[in-house]
Amino acid sequence: MKPRLREKFEGELVAKLKEKHGYKNVMQIPRLTKICLNQGIGAGVADKKLVDNAVEEMSIIAGQKAVPTMSKKAISNFKLREEMAIGCRVTLRGDRMYEFLDRFVSISLPRVRDFRGISDKGFDGRGNYSMGVTEQIIFPEIDIDKVSKLNGMDITFVTTAKTDVECHSLLTELGLPFTKN
Repeated sequence: MKPRLREKFEGELVAKLKEKHGYKNVMQIPRLTKICLNQGIGAGVADKKLVDNAVEEMSIIAGQKAVPTMSKKAISNFKLREEMAIGCRVTLRGDRMYEFLDRFVSISLPRVRDFRGISDKGFDGRGNYSMGVTEQIIFPEIDIDKVSKLNGMDITFVTTAKTDVECHSLLTELGLPFTKN
């Protein structure tokens, strides 16, 4: 069974985006390729357990196994050694990506305190969008009682769009609530 958001994209949004931007070919229409979740654990240098907890929580949120990220070089001022676990990440593609996006837009974002929409300043100029979430407890999969430390995370939406305008319209049609300027 296809995810709800994927069916909506293939059924309605392809025609809407084609008409809006005047594409001549269906292959020109921008698509969402992947969603990357990244979490840096600064205190992971002192306590290895924090990174393990973060990997476990990230795996629950994404529905896919997260991997710990390792430091590339040693920095003595931070008491950091080479190949030390300092965060975790996961990349979602295909059906899992659409499932996550649907849960993120419809359930998690409304749980953010004082939410007035997401900023439209996170575009990189090449058709990708990055944003940050300050607390992982906005996701309903996380049990608040078992959380030892509140961590934020970076979420990057990678698309095939060539410009920020195309990416913005694609993500808006997919349901991301951008702030009105």
